[in-house]
Amino acid sequence: MKRASLVSVVRSGDRLVVTNCNSSRRNALSAEYYEGLSQALDQANQDPEIRSVILRGESGYFCAGGDLNTLVKRREMTVSERRHNIEKLHNLVRQVRGCLKPVIAAVDGGAAGAGVSLALACDFLVAEQQAQFSLAYVKVGLVPDGGATASLSRLLPRQLVSEMCLLGQPVSAERLHQLGVVNVLTDRPTLPDAHLLADRIAQGPAGTQASIKQLVDAADRNSFEVQMDLERDTMAEALGSDEAQEGINGFLERRRAG
Repeated sequence: MKRASLVSVVRSGDRLVVTNCNSSRRNALSAEYYEGLSQALDQANQDPEIRSVILRGESGYFCAGGDLNTLVKRREMTVSERRHNIEKLHNLVRQVRGCLKPVIAAVDGGAAGAGVSLALACDFLVAEQQAQFSLAYVKVGLVPDGGATASLSRLLPRQLVSEMCLLGQPVSAERLHQLGVVNVLTDRPTLPDAHLLADRIAQGPAGTQASIKQLVDAADRNSFEVQMDLERDTMAEALGSDEAQEGINGFLERRRAG
């Protein structure tokens, strides 16, 4: 177990559970959390025995996003300095999206601001039925960051994105589940369901999952033709892999046995 003041990273079998421990500020993002999560994602990439990463918040709330007290201090910085600080969040979001192992957001209570961006960067989202997702930047004269508008615009109708961003209107996990953004909706704390999802991930071929993650991430940026070329090249490589040989042989043998 690796422990810093505001982040906990625990190895649980074939997964890492990363907990934001800044509960006195509703698990607002901190420098310690940035560093701890970044190191955990690096560890997951380098350790073949780790199959997934679970992100959660302490004391029943996922993440309140940026700490307003810190944001007040940044008003005194130059625009260049502010851009540099925002880029730290953006690099973390990129690292979550680019992790070779599936990342699961376990959202208890809710997420706000950059906490929503972090949850949306994950491959799977497990949420409590009563959880709320809020992008209320507009209420304090700020704009979304962390890729929130990019992620939401690919997932939701423009009108709902406007409702969340222009009005700062919270949206329930139940509504997002109906729209396909939340994978698992639960009436209990999310960690057990996140572990069940991690169990299912661990049953699949790790190398293939990493390739699929990269394809899905690239699809956000590529044209249709470029994405098809990438799929062609990735599929050609996959067909020569040990995982494909084992999977295809296993399928054919079961079919013959039937």
